[in-house]
Amino acid sequence: MGGASRNEKKRKQQEAANARLRAAGITPTTAEKDGKRTTFIAVAVLAVLVLVVGVVVLLTRDSAEPVVPIYTATASGGVVTAGSGPIVVDVYEDYLCPVCERFEERYGQELTEALNAGQITVRYHAIAILDELTDPPGYSTRAANAALCAVPAGVFPAYHARLFDEQPAERSPGLTDEQLTAFGTELGADLGACISGAAHADAVAAETGLAAATPVLRNADGTFGTPTVLLDGARVDLGDTGWLQQALGA
Repeated sequence: MGGASRNEKKRKQQEAANARLRAAGITPTTAEKDGKRTTFIAVAVLAVLVLVVGVVVLLTRDSAEPVVPIYTATASGGVVTAGSGPIVVDVYEDYLCPVCERFEERYGQELTEALNAGQITVRYHAIAILDELTDPPGYSTRAANAALCAVPAGVFPAYHARLFDEQPAERSPGLTDEQLTAFGTELGADLGACISGAAHADAVAAETGLAAATPVLRNADGTFGTPTVLLDGARVDLGDTGWLQQALGA
């Protein structure tokens, strides 16, 4: 009886509420629809706000000013040593390698920030394993030589970035010596004689041969490829995009 009485009471309360709604010109069905419509509008507005916030964050990230390198760089043979921090990163790169370009795009700013802060030392190894993929052959060696030419001129960081920004396609002729020289001129350095004379070509060849013969740099199938990165002598899994931040946090 108690349950039945409560149900009857609820029924009468609902009928009274419906009567008040009808008196106001609103049917119970309309009120229900209006409630659903209000809920839908609220959800839609929230979704739009989330989208706007996401776009703003993305645009802010993309429009952030590039980090200006303030670290120093020296060269020995085919290796450019940048910075002087306690964590040592070795980067083996070929300037024609598309994946090397993507590595530079993904990690270039992070590496520069850490170099500027004195947290790391980066050793850039000038590698030329893709010489046969340009017509005429040899662009990988010429680009690596040009990058080494940029070191004593004091423009290596910007020149290194420019080589990847202007990376030619595989199977193309590659950039000419005149174009490589012009990059230096735009940065305030005269690299013409060093580039045209292939001053560091032998060092590039030696570094390439040494890298190919170093066991820790070999892939599972025994081959050597670029980019290959070491962190304090241990090979980095580039599938882990947080490898550098994890090292800096440690």
